[in-house]
Amino acid sequence: MKDKQRRPWLSVVTFGESLVSHAGGSLLVATAHATGLSRELSTRLGSWRRSWAIHDPGKIVLDLAVAVALGGDCAADIGVLRAQPGVFGLVASDPTVSRLVATLAEDVDAALDAIAGARAAARERVWGWAGAPIADGRVVIDLDATLVTAHSEKEAAAPTYKRGFGFHPLLAFADHGDGGTGEPVAALLRPGNAGSNTAADHIEVFDAALAQLPAPWRTPDEHGRRPVLVRTDTAGATHGFTHHLAAMGAEFSVGAYLHHFDIHWVLAQLPEAAWTPAYQVGKPRAGQQGPIIEPRDGAWITEATALVDLSCWPAGTRLILRRERPHPGAQLRITDVDGHRIVGVLTNTPTGQLPDLELRHRRHARVEDRIRNAKDTGMRNLPFHDLTHNRVWLAITALAADLLAWTQRLALTGAAARYEPKRLRLRILSVAGRLVRTARRTLLKIPDTWPWAHDITTAYAHLAALTP
Repeated sequence: MKDKQRRPWLSVVTFGESLVSHAGGSLLVATAHATGLSRELSTRLGSWRRSWAIHDPGKIVLDLAVAVALGGDCAADIGVLRAQPGVFGLVASDPTVSRLVATLAEDVDAALDAIAGARAAARERVWGWAGAPIADGRVVIDLDATLVTAHSEKEAAAPTYKRGFGFHPLLAFADHGDGGTGEPVAALLRPGNAGSNTAADHIEVFDAALAQLPAPWRTPDEHGRRPVLVRTDTAGATHGFTHHLAAMGAEFSVGAYLHHFDIHWVLAQLPEAAWTPAYQVGKPRAGQQGPIIEPRDGAWITEATALVDLSCWPAGTRLILRRERPHPGAQLRITDVDGHRIVGVLTNTPTGQLPDLELRHRRHARVEDRIRNAKDTGMRNLPFHDLTHNRVWLAITALAADLLAWTQRLALTGAAARYEPKRLRLRILSVAGRLVRTARRTLLKIPDTWPWAHDITTAYAHLAALTP
């Protein structure tokens, strides 16, 4: 009887040919070189280099970030790069990496400032080439917190509000819209029992995020305004945080705690004619390019600014209410009326149609995808015991996420420019290659049978065309 098994039976052996695993990772190195990130890291971290040291601290940090971008989740995963010196150069040993992390942790604030400065300088070049990721003339910064589980006793790990144990970092991302993965621009590592709506933490993260933006976006105009929109859920709906945003000249769109108002009385004052249909993003029809905006069935919008006391909020703050039929099985809350879910948005944006402003705020939900991708890029596990060491690790994961986002913005096109990190690794970064030395040149050959080989070679051509 014939064997109908479709997979070939393989015998596995080792040999010494010039094969390279994760050959696509060299795209990340090329991006770091083209944007000047590698040079900035070497310069800014130069004071941490010992006089007798062989390895440059900036390159070690960059190598760690590349290893994390390739899927690593601990410092020892830098061994993947060390095994391929023909592509990644001389890579430090595990003890050397551990010593550097410990050295940086001794003066962690200065070290993090140096890494952040290098990222900001490279980001300015990336946005200069690829354009700023703006919506309606503003850079959108989304803030949100997440929980990171600790599976052992670590410094500052504490019980969480979800009855877990670990950390509660607060993160900020520059939104790329529907067609991108966003860029991490700030992160604050907090204990697991940190409050959700702590104004001081939100202010610290926003200030750090603002410092990451290129000069045209962080510099106020003659009226003191900045072209920046900050979005948060209800955790950011505090007087202290919104007043700080207004004082900095930024616009905000934050979820409203409706129990701050007599919402039942407010709804009773609103006539049915005051409600207008909400919007949603629909699929493009034949012959149309990009998504379309269409009315959302069973959802309505109105403004209740004149019916509530907003004197404690920044001048110009508006309250927008959204009424919607809840999905089947959803539990109603005390603020829900007549079987409708009622949610609110506080914003100081003075103009724009109400459905547009509410839809703009609803897009804050994309931050959940940004956080999920960050956890797939080294943030799911904080590998060290000491808090300062883990703060350094968090900065390295942000650097890795930046490298992935910048590679997509500068080098990749089509669908590959919108891949999430998992798919990007599977199709682009994990491709195997062969190192060939000929005519005093070293070539990295990618199999032409690989379905995404054209995307990879085109990406190299795009990066080569940039002036470092």
